[in-house]
Amino acid sequence: MPTIEKNMPKWDVALASLAGDEFRKKGEALKLDDFHRLATQHAIRLDDIMETMFLLAIHGQWTYTDPNGQTQPLSQDTLDNLYVKRRLSEQDLSAFDGGWQPV
Repeated sequence: MPTIEKNMPKWDVALASLAGDEFRKKGEALKLDDFHRLATQHAIRLDDIMETMFLLAIHGQWTYTDPNGQTQPLSQDTLDNLYVKRRLSEQDLSAFDGGWQPV
């Protein structure tokens, strides 16, 4: 069983696929507004999408670039520090309104 767990993605693959599809359609980095729209359009909680995006960035699948165009490394500590009552708060997420894109 440890081999299976080792090979399991650390993020929600359906949400990762949704973000990847949206990136391909848009043809440029995704912004927080894009994730808000996807959450509303697909009846998904924004914090679930953003948790997936953070995990993708932490594991080197996506990159996050701040609004000034600087790539910002994200760590598990960054994500852990954003949790409020086991959810990501919209206020804290607003600080990450740069660009998100696949590596």
